[in-house]
Amino acid sequence: MSRPRLGFLGTGWIGRHRMAALAATGLAEIVAVAEPDDNGAAEALALAPGARRVEGLEALLREDIDAVVIATPSAAHAEQSIAALNAGKAVFCQKPLGRTGPEVAEVVEAARRADCLLGVDLSYRQTAAMGAIRTLLDARALGHVYGVDVTFHNAWGPDKPWFYDPALSGGGCVVDLGVHLIDLALWSLGWPEVTGVESRLYAKGAPLADPSRQVEDYAVATLDLAGGTVVRLACSWGLQAGREAVIAAEFYGTEGGASLRNVGGSFYDLRAERHHHIRAESLAEPPDDWGGRAAVDWLTRLAQGARYDDEARHLVTVARVIDRIYGR
Repeated sequence: MSRPRLGFLGTGWIGRHRMAALAATGLAEIVAVAEPDDNGAAEALALAPGARRVEGLEALLREDIDAVVIATPSAAHAEQSIAALNAGKAVFCQKPLGRTGPEVAEVVEAARRADCLLGVDLSYRQTAAMGAIRTLLDARALGHVYGVDVTFHNAWGPDKPWFYDPALSGGGCVVDLGVHLIDLALWSLGWPEVTGVESRLYAKGAPLADPSRQVEDYAVATLDLAGGTVVRLACSWGLQAGREAVIAAEFYGTEGGASLRNVGGSFYDLRAERHHHIRAESLAEPPDDWGGRAAVDWLTRLAQGARYDDEARHLVTVARVIDRIYGR
């Protein structure tokens, strides 16, 4: 097993959190940090005392590194990922990988062409709660799963202005939160074909009039899947939810059901249950320190010598569903 040398592009809160998780494994050496904010850079360098600060992606790619961890605003993700991959570096990027399906497809093709490992921080897959449910689904323990409800309401919403500019973000709550929901639903069911998509998008309580000028803060969508399963999706920013967050992935089958739900409005505490009609059986309970697991999984595979993984094609699958929700 090798010890990859990592460069970090963007070390705001989420970038530093992932840096701490990766550093704690001891599997990698953190070599360089590119962060324009002095405070953010200083906090990152405190986590990786042996690293040095550089100015931007070009300088980062001139360092002796094997991979780049990207935690920058969404508008830059695709271009930065492609540049790193074209330089022969593996990439772990925050979601969304791109603002549109074509952008994501370009990144995945760059990874395939370079034969480099590509990871995206779709972290809810890595929760103990979702792991317990996926085990049931893989074993067909719920029978035919005909209904899936996935929900993510963030009662706060983002605090950075670029999230509200569709040219920079690619959209609102769907591309920010719905990406997790679509990924969870399709991944957990083994990537069935999405045969139909219907959606309704709202901004400030009114139907979204022009997605090129405004982003949605409330969305509902229905995905029809091959085999007859229907997925109902709901997500929002700033909802009058009575709690900080409502997060759920609920699976309804002919032989039982299962649910992932957040506890007490928490963004982090998740519970999984198996449903036997009106009786619920616990599958997983908090606490569960899952936030950095997607990054750690990527690093573990990288240290083991993993190259391009064709599972990355499903990143395009999810992005194309998002495009259909937006009607583009």
